[in-house]
Amino acid sequence: MDVIDTWTGRTACALQAAMRDTNEAFAARLGVAVRTVAGWHAQPGIVPRPEIQQALDTAHERAGEAVRRRFAALARPAGVAQPQALRVAITVVVRGEDVLLVCRRGDGQLAWQFPAGVVKPGASPEAVAVQETHAETGVHCAVREHLGERVHPVTGVACDYYLADWLAGEPTNRDPLENVDVAWAPIRSLTRFIPADRIYPPITAALEAA
Repeated sequence: MDVIDTWTGRTACALQAAMRDTNEAFAARLGVAVRTVAGWHAQPGIVPRPEIQQALDTAHERAGEAVRRRFAALARPAGVAQPQALRVAITVVVRGEDVLLVCRRGDGQLAWQFPAGVVKPGASPEAVAVQETHAETGVHCAVREHLGERVHPVTGVACDYYLADWLAGEPTNRDPLENVDVAWAPIRSLTRFIPADRIYPPITAALEAA
């Protein structure tokens, strides 16, 4: 596991992004004010107080393997580093009338989402979409269509969305530290799992067409 000698605003924000926390959730995790987290985004070079350094150490040590992998990719120096430069490939896997979902942990709450993986510099987002889906769920898929990209309105992360067809494999929770469950959900009932206003509109359109 990577060791951080001194946390800065940049590396703290990288940990936040790896955990997929909002500013509010990350502040609650560390026991700090939301404005403190916002300050790290505004001033990446700032060095948090010693007690906050310890809280960040603890959060990092307790993180699951998938979170630590994402953090390692984000925290790696690369010119002028900005946490918002994080790119994630999100995969919408369809099998008949069902779509693949994972149920993630986070601050005592559970949230159903589409499988996703961090795109490291130089990697193909499309390849990451396929590889991370299998790594996370055990499902093999093939990308059918790139649905678009956007900066996520909550996390500030750059997201690439892919529609994919199921090839083989039954859903298995291969990342129990981060996820609670993996399952096929009926497309017609998707909004029972993910609120309609949180679904990227091209995903809704693609699933309706499917």
